[in-house]
Amino acid sequence: MAERVLMKGNEALAEAAMQAGCRHFFGYPITPQTELAAYMAKKMPKVGGLFLQAESEVAAINMVYGAAGSGVRVMTSSSSPGISLKAEGISYIAGADLPCVIVNIVRGGPGLGGIQPAQSDYFQATKGGGHGDYHMIVLAPSSVQEMVDLTSLAFDLGDIYRMPVMIMGDGMLGQMMEPISFDSVSKRELPEKSWATTGTQMKRKRNIINSLYITPDELEILVLEREKRYDIIRKNEALYEEFGTDDADIIITAYGTTARIAKNAMDALRAEGIKVGLIRPITLWPFPTEIFEKTANTAKAFLSVEMSTGQMVEDVKLAVNGKKPVYFTGRTGGMVPTPAEIIAKVKEIATSTGGVK
Repeated sequence: MAERVLMKGNEALAEAAMQAGCRHFFGYPITPQTELAAYMAKKMPKVGGLFLQAESEVAAINMVYGAAGSGVRVMTSSSSPGISLKAEGISYIAGADLPCVIVNIVRGGPGLGGIQPAQSDYFQATKGGGHGDYHMIVLAPSSVQEMVDLTSLAFDLGDIYRMPVMIMGDGMLGQMMEPISFDSVSKRELPEKSWATTGTQMKRKRNIINSLYITPDELEILVLEREKRYDIIRKNEALYEEFGTDDADIIITAYGTTARIAKNAMDALRAEGIKVGLIRPITLWPFPTEIFEKTANTAKAFLSVEMSTGQMVEDVKLAVNGKKPVYFTGRTGGMVPTPAEIIAKVKEIATSTGGVK
């Protein structure tokens, strides 16, 4: 049996990053993810790595840009306002086709907001928080174990597709402690980084890392080539988990911490004889559209549950494509939905759709 250790989410993610080969971390402290950076500060020198607390979030993301250009595995972490400050740098990294991992342990907003958990950065993460035509792969863990597993995957996907990857948790996941194992991590086959700025040794032409193209037609070609890569990702990398969708009249959809709460609500509703299922997106981008298209043929309604005023609900509506109604319930500002609130909303929907047997 794999050895299991009790760790806090932030620290488990940091350890997973180092075990995935990350040896460069640039960041700036902000609640509720500061333990991640503190763990890196303590442990990185012991494995021959570099931890640097930058003078600002803006400086940190540009240090990530430089390190990523040399081909090393590099990570930064922050929380909502800090990610906003990093947005321009993330756009530069995407435009230069560089792999890196960005962790956002989301707190309530907008502005400085509060330090309690939220999911209100969904649009920022999935719709491109910076400028231009680009995407990040966005992974949404729902447990501390999954924070570990998805960290390794994040570095692999970044290297395979040459792009930034975001791990988007929330303040609750970052702070909770659960038993985990580091033995379950799988590895992907990785391409050679022939593009990296590692010095020519007088054996090849020099590599140039750049996102500025003065000629419009040249930039358009690059943007459209990147879109082809995004289409491959949409086809091959969408991840989700589903429960009880085969016979469900109502399907709840939720991600991250909220999905755990929704699963409890689903089990309670099933015990009452109400046919409820659950779809948990693991990749927020690419969004797992196909499972929603499939289940829209049999379900009567969908309910998006979020710690926000309703952002993922838009992607659910697009995926369902008008076939069935999509409802929303959620809490925001750092408040967390309860199973009772979800159960009440499902019963309200079930009554209106004839879904109570």
